[in-house]
Amino acid sequence: MKLVVSLINVNKLYGEGENKFYALKDISLSINHGEFIAIIGPSGSGKSTLMNIIGLLDKPTSGKYSINGKEVIRFDEDRLANLRNQKIGFIFQSFNLLPRTSAVDNVALPLIYSGVNKENRTSKAKEALIRVGLGEKFNSKPNQLSGGQQQRVAIARALVTNPQIILADEPTGNLDTKTGEEIMKLFTDLNKEGKTVILITHELEIAKKARRIIQLRDGKVVNGNN
Repeated sequence: MKLVVSLINVNKLYGEGENKFYALKDISLSINHGEFIAIIGPSGSGKSTLMNIIGLLDKPTSGKYSINGKEVIRFDEDRLANLRNQKIGFIFQSFNLLPRTSAVDNVALPLIYSGVNKENRTSKAKEALIRVGLGEKFNSKPNQLSGGQQQRVAIARALVTNPQIILADEPTGNLDTKTGEEIMKLFTDLNKEGKTVILITHELEIAKKARRIIQLRDGKVVNGNN
């Protein structure tokens, strides 16, 4: 099976002198194409730091990180931004939608950075919204949508560039139980279609929806890296 994400002895150090601390300590982690992974741990375990490194939003202090066999730690910001836009679709707990912008235009936003023309952006955005069950909400603004619908818009935005990896940070955190289950089914379906899904959560019941659970504690992997 093709290796997509590889971290070897990754450390993340913050602060200096007496105030320095390791948010991540010697993290080694391998994720193959088509896996559905949940990274779980309590507050302060290093989940968000690990997500930021996997998502190319931050760099480790030391260690190696490769995507599709390419060592990315030495990439400059422009190259990292291009790789993020091409390979990774982000979904956040707070949805991060533009409040005065329609669902279609919110979803189309990543395509602007890819240089896609307006007609194609709109077409691709509509396809992505239909894919997540919002074919009747193209022109709705976030305040006209429920929390679950807003998260679906966010998922459509993550899918519109056809990324290899879906990286979801507490995607059900602001949703009720029933809506959260619907969103998790959507992730399961995307995984069945071949997407590599990496889910960050502190909820065990949510993590159990994944095929493999990786548990963090105090910046270390304590279970699940196999």
